[in-house]
Amino acid sequence: MSTAVAVFAASVAFIVYVLIGYPILLAIYARVTSKPIRKEPGQKRLSIIIPVRNGASWIEGKIRSLLASNYPPELIDILIVSDGSTDATNDLVQRYPDSRVRLLALPSRGKATAITQGLEHALGEILVLTDVRQEFDPDALAKLVACFADPSVGVVTGELVIGHGLGLEEYNTGLYWRYEKWIRRSLNRIDAMLGATGSIYAIRRELAAPIPPDILVDDVYLPFVAVFRGFRIYFETEAKAYDLPTSLRSEFWRKVRTQAGVYQILFHFPALLSPANGRFVHFLSHKLGRLLIPFALLAILISSFGLPPRWREIALIGQAGFYSLALVDPLISERNPVKRFSAAVRAFIVLVAAALCATAVFFLPARKLWKETRVGPARESGAVERSHQS
Repeated sequence: MSTAVAVFAASVAFIVYVLIGYPILLAIYARVTSKPIRKEPGQKRLSIIIPVRNGASWIEGKIRSLLASNYPPELIDILIVSDGSTDATNDLVQRYPDSRVRLLALPSRGKATAITQGLEHALGEILVLTDVRQEFDPDALAKLVACFADPSVGVVTGELVIGHGLGLEEYNTGLYWRYEKWIRRSLNRIDAMLGATGSIYAIRRELAAPIPPDILVDDVYLPFVAVFRGFRIYFETEAKAYDLPTSLRSEFWRKVRTQAGVYQILFHFPALLSPANGRFVHFLSHKLGRLLIPFALLAILISSFGLPPRWREIALIGQAGFYSLALVDPLISERNPVKRFSAAVRAFIVLVAAALCATAVFFLPARKLWKETRVGPARESGAVERSHQS
């Protein structure tokens, strides 16, 4: 077998393993090796920390959804940490007619610093971290707290439910999120979670450590702090937050940031690459594997030129057609049946490109990778569909 054939075959096998093989094997393993936790209703004092920059459009709706929770109102403390907001965010929070809502106004230093400052000013036994846009289900707080009845649990993450978009572009970003949650459910069953969902997660106060200022993924950094102190990350699917669909462009920049954050996590937690670590296989397969997919695709393209003549033509024509379909997708009508396939291909290519661009974290200041997330309308009069998307 020639070197080109070996490289081509190995690269194809690697991509198939990361995207299909590993999730299926994980799901099978999770069915036979489950590690449940003990859940009991609890009444612990909560500090809900919301770091925000220029969130005037969302802040009042966010506060209302939290105060409407089916949780003892006297145990809820909401701390809005304004990271140099220049819109009406600060005024809206200061004028909010509820003493449980506090404002901590800071100069703009980034989300990680805002959260660290919020941790220092928090009053609760359990700290709930969330973003400004997503509304909470009324039972979300109670569901999160119930999981802390198990002393092994240090972090509990809820489920983010994304409304169906109006077009295939937004539909496919939602489809990717459902695929991701399927994997997380399997990881959760075997106590191998690799982070939390930034829009809805909670942590024991004693585990909440200061976050390095340049960290891009607080929802991975803080959970791993807990893990390396011997605690578990638990995915509570009944604790829900709701969001609007995002465009592919916004999803691209979000993935650039989160994938760049994986490189940072490796720097801060190098033990993740040790075979002695229980998450070793999962971190390599799920996190590092995705970072390497762009390079595997490049290896497939280059090695294709060294394949035997007939196979070379098939491989090169196939790749040309695949990438061309992604390029022309914006020109294809939503009514065209080809659109469903082309939109999926384009979404895949965009996410792969994001993984490649994540290497920019080695050359640029981390804050340069933050971009504003733009959301689109959901179906049914612009409301987020509050339904299970499993």
